[in-house]
Amino acid sequence: MRIVHTIAALRAAVTAGGRPPAFVPTMGGLHAGHLALVHQARQAGGPVVASIFVNRLQFAPHEDFDSYPRTLERDAALLRDAGCDLVFAPDEAAFYPDPQVVKVQPDPALADVLEGAFRPGFFVGVCTVVLKLFNTVQPRLAVFGKKDYQQLMVVRQMVRQLALPVQVLGVETARAEDGLALSSRNAYLSAAERAEAPALAATLRALAAAVQAGRRDFVELEAGALATLGRRGWEPDYVALRRQADLGLPLGGPDEALVVLAAARLGKTRLIDNLEITP
Repeated sequence: MRIVHTIAALRAAVTAGGRPPAFVPTMGGLHAGHLALVHQARQAGGPVVASIFVNRLQFAPHEDFDSYPRTLERDAALLRDAGCDLVFAPDEAAFYPDPQVVKVQPDPALADVLEGAFRPGFFVGVCTVVLKLFNTVQPRLAVFGKKDYQQLMVVRQMVRQLALPVQVLGVETARAEDGLALSSRNAYLSAAERAEAPALAATLRALAAAVQAGRRDFVELEAGALATLGRRGWEPDYVALRRQADLGLPLGGPDEALVVLAAARLGKTRLIDNLEITP
């Protein structure tokens, strides 16, 4: 496995590989969920490229850009063992040699709700870095985790709208045995917070079960979930039932495919999760 740090070196390595690669973009701090994406990319055949880049554009000034886990040596060893062929790990000067004033503005109807409402500009940063990575890596396939459900939808819309020759594959959320969605930010949790953290997934499962049992009082269900988390010491940003198709508000039909999405702070750590609800 090779590690390259510049766009020129990456392009030369990808060209030498002959076949367009499968691509796994990451910000590092890798865990089993990331490695599952690499395994999925490997199953597609051909070379596998992963990127490790903490993208400043998607962090607000008050967020954890400076403290975000940066563990390149460990991450590279994990990627090697998972079957990755090439790692692109640029620093900011290599990836953004000039201030990135040209940015991608996603559809506000999809990107300015939920995460976008609580993290203004987040999806502008995501789309900008993903498009630049796609232009650099030139993959035939890109693999993303469903834990970042809205992000996956925004990226898919960008690919479709801009006619990018990339297939975007979503992989199910990887979870610990107690149900907690794996995340690089889980490393911020204290021991007591880690013991409490599975309550977020449990709350979503209870809400999903109520919908599957026939309840259609969606606002009341959301409010109940928020209250449950609040009583347990969480500070929730949202618990929201939305249509899987477009993250619009549910229409209430019995065959409507829904997803419940949540973001909440436990101590100083903000966690997100989601659960698709089959009709």
